[in-house]
Amino acid sequence: MRQACQWRLVGDRLEHGRRRPRQETLFYYFVPSWCCLVVRLFAVLILLLCSLPSRAEVQLLVSIRPLQLIAAAVQDGVGTPTVLLPGAASPHHYALRPSDVRRVREAQLLYWVGPDLETFLPRVLQGRKGPSLALQSLEGLQLRHFGEDHAEHDHAHDQHDHAHRPGSLDAHLWLLPHNARLIAARMAQDLAQADPANAGRYQSNLAAFSERLDALDARLAERLVPLRGKPYFVFHEAYDYFEAAYGLKHAGVFSVQGDVQPGARHVAQMRERLSKAGPSCVFSEPPLRPRLAETLSAGLPVRLAELDAMGADLPLDAQAYERLLENLAAGLSDCLSSLDADGA
Repeated sequence: MRQACQWRLVGDRLEHGRRRPRQETLFYYFVPSWCCLVVRLFAVLILLLCSLPSRAEVQLLVSIRPLQLIAAAVQDGVGTPTVLLPGAASPHHYALRPSDVRRVREAQLLYWVGPDLETFLPRVLQGRKGPSLALQSLEGLQLRHFGEDHAEHDHAHDQHDHAHRPGSLDAHLWLLPHNARLIAARMAQDLAQADPANAGRYQSNLAAFSERLDALDARLAERLVPLRGKPYFVFHEAYDYFEAAYGLKHAGVFSVQGDVQPGARHVAQMRERLSKAGPSCVFSEPPLRPRLAETLSAGLPVRLAELDAMGADLPLDAQAYERLLENLAAGLSDCLSSLDADGA
């Protein structure tokens, strides 16, 4: 009988030698070839999957922090909006850096209030190819103009805040809940067009945001009713939209030009107004309290406090805009309610 060929493995070669069991022969000659084929097919599949175009989140850029808070509610769970200005920066006097200009031009969607607020943006937007929206032009917004209610300003001197001239648009439009709803609705619409795969999520986020605003609006209306008619003064006329929503009105505005201190006569006139008002509050904006505040309030039944219309320090999440309004209400309530408690 013819003897079957016998091979043995020497290094990486097979040579004649002893007969191998059938199972071992199959291991060397049959199983490895199929394993290699499977591994190769799996590797090709992985490469194909990695080469498929992935859908990145929409790059949404807003000019100022309050708009970012609204956008965060719409993009919740899908993406994170970015903001152009640092939280404490004034949109009235901001100077763009080269990196800011690149961000403006590269963002897929861009939202800003409008030329009445971000005076530095129109020229930069001329070099932008993607869509951008000045929200002050959004249909249905309720807009206000400075001086339309004949608010009692400090007219002891002839200068006004150059950004808040009587008759000019009050650009702090985000502080009215009605306007915030419309802004969020437009953002949801634009995001759905740019990212159809998540259109349903944007719409559900919008519905949840609107529902929360309805509940918040009712709570704030009830909380702020007792504050109507109580005297308070502000250093920045930024709160008219919020005041109009809840029946409040500041008694006056102390306009100051940066760190320039008014003359003695002007200070005396402002102190006279505070004295006539009786127990009252004077609100400044963070992060810095004007030095004039201490001078005006010295020896008078006046409390100093802060109101933040920008939400610079708020954590960014879906409820951030609501906390902005809640904090304004709390700031007003805490100070004005204390006037009844202690007479000062």
